[in-house]
Amino acid sequence: MRTLRLGMSGTDVMEIQAMLKKLGYNPGPIDGVFGPQMQQAVIQFQRNYGLTPDGVIGPATYSAMERYLLGYDVYTIRRGDSFYSIARRYYTNLTLLLTANPGLNPNNLQIGQQIIVPYGFNVVDTNISYTYEIMQRDIRGLKARYPFLETGTAGRSVVGRELSYIRLGTGPNQVFYNGSHHSLEWITTPLLMKFIEDFSRAYALGVRLSRGYDPRNIWNRSSIYIIPMVNPDGVDLVLNGLSPDNPNYQDLIRWNNGSTDFSTVWQANNHGVDLNHNYNAAWQLSKDAEAAYGITGPGPTRYSGPAPESEPESRAVANFTRAHNFRLVIAYHSQGQVIYWNFMDMAPPEGRRIGEQFSRASGYALDQTTGIASYAGYKDWFIQDYRRPGYTIEVGLGRNPLPISQFNQIYNDNLEVLLLASII
Repeated sequence: MRTLRLGMSGTDVMEIQAMLKKLGYNPGPIDGVFGPQMQQAVIQFQRNYGLTPDGVIGPATYSAMERYLLGYDVYTIRRGDSFYSIARRYYTNLTLLLTANPGLNPNNLQIGQQIIVPYGFNVVDTNISYTYEIMQRDIRGLKARYPFLETGTAGRSVVGRELSYIRLGTGPNQVFYNGSHHSLEWITTPLLMKFIEDFSRAYALGVRLSRGYDPRNIWNRSSIYIIPMVNPDGVDLVLNGLSPDNPNYQDLIRWNNGSTDFSTVWQANNHGVDLNHNYNAAWQLSKDAEAAYGITGPGPTRYSGPAPESEPESRAVANFTRAHNFRLVIAYHSQGQVIYWNFMDMAPPEGRRIGEQFSRASGYALDQTTGIASYAGYKDWFIQDYRRPGYTIEVGLGRNPLPISQFNQIYNDNLEVLLLASII
């Protein structure tokens, strides 16, 4: 974490703004700009926590803030403590406190014992630019609050970032959702992360979600596997810019037509390969079509790579799929509010029927891809190799990257789809 002060900007500023707002401070608009209003909010925070009130977020201030970014505290039991009194002190739910500490007898607390205390607010922020670093911290926070979650790594990116997965449920019916194959489409990552948090909370509390879906029933029937961010290197280029220590620094500038601005054009990974054109499903047709789109090599979009699964990210997702028995998959993209359900007429008969149910649940139209977009995508490969239902769902409307202001509508449109897909 870099030191943050007045006049600075970036995604790390934005996440602190969102955190301060959740705590009741007034940092001003959540815009990633460290202005005077945010400085005053930081000073107030520092005074409340006995820190030097200089308005600068250095190591000591960040250390005090980190627990709120993670969404939980590590509390040491003192004389007279009870789970009830601790829950009241932290403004949190007693059931969620018990959930975070499985196997602990609340009637036999020991002085000096450490427990996890979830705060009374959500971990996943849906009003910020959602980076890889934020996602990784959110996964850590969710795992602490909901230890029944299974988390792991499906592989690594070109630069070495983990392709994290989360599993909801223990049932035999396996399904798989992924997001952010394309880096401008990073809004699909908080979509999946918020779903993970909402599902976990409802499961812990024993309450139902959208239109009466019972998470405990789904948990026993199905296993929902999620890779929220397939292309972390690309997302980092879009949201944080090109770092001087990037091993492909000069190449990336060249592949980006001489520009160091990746924020509105870059869909590819750190090799300049479009990951959703790198699967072995009519890959050669995708390669042959490149010339018509002016693609001669690595670049912001549509370059299929030197061979199918040449990229560590697409290879990891394909291997993750091979290692499981997925009945159905959904790859989330943006934008268009459409659902692509077929590939070269290889979709099984139920593929369209399920797609129609997704369409009714979301309000999105079923559609067919055309041109180069018709080849070498993840759902194309899944349909081709497994002859099972596979879907590309394009969320939102407008020009990528979609503004985070669309998030609530996107989430409301897709929550029932995410639930329905796990049991259909």
